[in-house]
Amino acid sequence: MTTLLIVHHTPSPNCQALFEAVVAGATDPEIEGVRVVRRAALAATASDVLAADGFVLGTPANLGYMSGALKHFFDQVYYPCLDATQGRPFGYYVHGGNDVTGAVRGIEAITTGLGWRRAAEAVTVTGEPGKADVEACWELGATVAAGLMN
Repeated sequence: MTTLLIVHHTPSPNCQALFEAVVAGATDPEIEGVRVVRRAALAATASDVLAADGFVLGTPANLGYMSGALKHFFDQVYYPCLDATQGRPFGYYVHGGNDVTGAVRGIEAITTGLGWRRAAEAVTVTGEPGKADVEACWELGATVAAGLMN
């Protein structure tokens, strides 16, 4: 069985709606043989990353960057996981009030440094998530999880 690790910082109802959609997509009954592990960004460890076969990351855009919680996650796992996780697939979603550019740039830079392979288009949402945004997050979770099926 393969493992999908969802690392998220979910401080608001808007982020919660996107997170729940990702989880629903990743755990769709048609996706078999993939265990989905959910970790808050401040609780996720290098061991979690090393045990996972793929990743979905979720964060709000705070003050022009990813949340401090997701940045802390990356700071904790970067060097312990650098060589062992290269090439693993990932996807991510970002929610912001009006701009997510800095958060996207930061996530792209760090995951490029880790050598992770983007398996789905990023979902970026500003303002209150609409139906299309929630559906895009469902697709994100389903796409990354389905890519891990044996």
